Amino acid sequence: MIELLDKYKIKGHFEFSHSESLEQKCNAPTSQSGVYLIYETLGERRSLIYIGSSGQRNADGSLKTRRSGIGGMKDRLVNGYHPGFGKVKRKNAWPKQMKLEGIQKIIVYWWVTYDDEHREFPTDVEGILLSNYKLKHGAKPRWHS
Repeated sequence: MIELLDKYKIKGHFEFSHSESLEQKCNAPTSQSGVYLIYETLGERRSLIYIGSSGQRNADGSLKTRRSGIGGMKDRLVNGYHPGFGKVKRKNAWPKQMKLEGIQKIIVYWWVTYDDEHREFPTDVEGILLSNYKLKHGAKPRWHS
């Protein structure tokens, strides 16, 4: 799955445990949009638990990037609502869910999919990633509602 994302040059990742500040740990861009994959760490193993995106297609075909709050993909990761976790911002919902599930640490990998070099809408890339995952595993990753 990650091979599909290799072409994107602007990318990064960060680790997060439930006792840390998601806003401080998140290093995703504040003015760009893209996709992100969230992995639960199990010792040396990683298990994909969520596929998401930030940035939508406007009616005129342009990209809509979050401008409120922190902005961009970082704002989506920190202040967005996570499906199935209630109307609670991720900075509060993720630590609570991690404690509930006994998850010590997650790793968030992110890629900018719409920039000067690439013009791929994040929601389209997210859809491809989710379809591929579902074909291989028979269901979406578990943090999807």
